[in-house]
Amino acid sequence: MNKYFKTLLVGATFAASTLSSSFVSAQSAAIVCPGYKRGPTNIPSERTGKKVQKAFEAYNEDLVDEALSILYEIDTSQTFDRAFTDRFIGNLLATKSESGPKALEYLEKSVNAKALNDTEQAGTLRLIADLNMQEKRYEQAVKRYQEWMDFTCKEDADVYLRMGQALYETKQYADMISPLNKSIALDDKPNKNAYALKLTSYYSRKMYKETVEVAEEMVKIFPDNKANWTQLGFFYMLVEDYKKGLSTFEMAYNQGYLTKAAEVKALTQLYATNEIPYKAAVVFEKNVENGLIKRDDKALTNLANSWHQAKNHLKAAKYYGEAAKMNSDPDLYRKQGTLLLTAEKYSDALAALQKALDEGADDRGRIHMAMMEANFYTGKYRSAYKHVLEAKKDKSTSRSARSWEPYIKEKAKNRGITL
Repeated sequence: MNKYFKTLLVGATFAASTLSSSFVSAQSAAIVCPGYKRGPTNIPSERTGKKVQKAFEAYNEDLVDEALSILYEIDTSQTFDRAFTDRFIGNLLATKSESGPKALEYLEKSVNAKALNDTEQAGTLRLIADLNMQEKRYEQAVKRYQEWMDFTCKEDADVYLRMGQALYETKQYADMISPLNKSIALDDKPNKNAYALKLTSYYSRKMYKETVEVAEEMVKIFPDNKANWTQLGFFYMLVEDYKKGLSTFEMAYNQGYLTKAAEVKALTQLYATNEIPYKAAVVFEKNVENGLIKRDDKALTNLANSWHQAKNHLKAAKYYGEAAKMNSDPDLYRKQGTLLLTAEKYSDALAALQKALDEGADDRGRIHMAMMEANFYTGKYRSAYKHVLEAKKDKSTSRSARSWEPYIKEKAKNRGITL
């Protein structure tokens, strides 16, 4: 076999390994095992080599099917020729969509023969593992990745990451941690996917302490990733560390990282939980006004509750009233009226409380007592007396109403008003 033909065969072998950008990882890696000595390089026999050359020429003209037909015709009993040819067929099939299983069939036969040159054997093992991942044959992928590492005595961050992914797909969550830790340790640049998978492993097993620790690492390593901040904040809430949850969400909010209604609501909830209702109300109100939080009756009720807790009675009353108009909830009208009464807005309080009655409020005794007070403090003793009589009919307020009744009569009498 002349030197020129040998060069063609080497080129064909190399080309067969680099046919698809999807399988760049299948390139032959140097064997780094201790004491490794490279053996003699095998090449196909002249008869097989001629057909391989012809197939390679067809491939160079983008005639993949023609190249495959030529290779399928090769009938050889020589172990290396067979393994070499099967490897070339498998590589070509790997470039064709929906030919993954068939490509694997040939590639598996190629490596199982253990006749390929070492670098070819290593590259094919890696390609088989990658193809198994593509075909969702995850257990086989893990097996072949491990074989590749055992064969080459080489550890690779991407291989360990792929193993972690494969184990995740098969729900072997506990087994994911070891390869993922190795991937993280070997990688020159932190890979967010490795950390995300590690976090998923712990979370899936309800190991929330460890989940939080990984989430904290992710914020430190990838501080510009908005999702990491909110994720950490929610995990703090999960483990009921509300102070850290608040500080995390607050920092994220100040950096403009909270872009979803649920995230802003979580921040306002944390303000309330940490007994900072004023900030909860301010943030909630701002995001209702700018449209991030939908202005519906539920949002307005929550906003009213926040202002109520912050003891801003007029703002709370305003939003209770707006929410009540949307859903005709008598209890919201009652709350509005009660707060307006506290704020000494007696006329507005009476209007809201009357709406509560008109909408069929259940707690009618308390409403009549509130309306009695609003009328009493504005000197409308006849109306006050009418409402106190109604309040007497309710068991929950009858005692209070009876104590108020003589007081109203006395005030009316002093002013010459007949009840």
